[in-house]
Amino acid sequence: MNPRHLCLLAALLAALPGAALPAAAAEWAVDPARSAIRFSGVQVGVPFTGRFERFKAAVDFDPTKPEAGHALVLVDLASARTGDVQRDEALPQKDWFDVKAASEARFEATRFVDKGQGDYAAIGTLTIRGTSRPVTLPFHLTLDGGAAHAVGRVGLVRTEFGVGQGAWASGQWVALDVGVDIDIVATARPATGH
Repeated sequence: MNPRHLCLLAALLAALPGAALPAAAAEWAVDPARSAIRFSGVQVGVPFTGRFERFKAAVDFDPTKPEAGHALVLVDLASARTGDVQRDEALPQKDWFDVKAASEARFEATRFVDKGQGDYAAIGTLTIRGTSRPVTLPFHLTLDGGAAHAVGRVGLVRTEFGVGQGAWASGQWVALDVGVDIDIVATARPATGH
């Protein structure tokens, strides 16, 4: 296990807006212009992609005990954008994300696993529309001097979270399988001496 990698992951997530840095982590600044949480799916046979424009995270993580780590990522579902006006207007509505009832998706990782060679897994629970299910998010972390890049992808079945009600629940028009990708870029901040 490389403690620097694990410490960096915590700092990457914690450096997102609204989060507190864990005491053991070095400080890193996330580049919002180069970081994203994206999603992908298929509608009437045509693939589409989108992104969430607003998200935040907080991490409590001891790099010497990854199994005891904790992370909380909150995604503003109303910030979903695909570039298609009709789809973007539909996503916040009751049949899809139902943001009036539950405005955020919540991923809470209760531990991290070092898979070796820069590969890791965040193991936790994803909650959307009030439905919670276990999810493992695999990701790869690379370091280049004072810069870091974390990339991961997880596949989900949208109806397991109640996303797509009524005629949209069958998968006839919009596929049930969706992908969620994280792509976080950060740079090291100078030490502050605390």
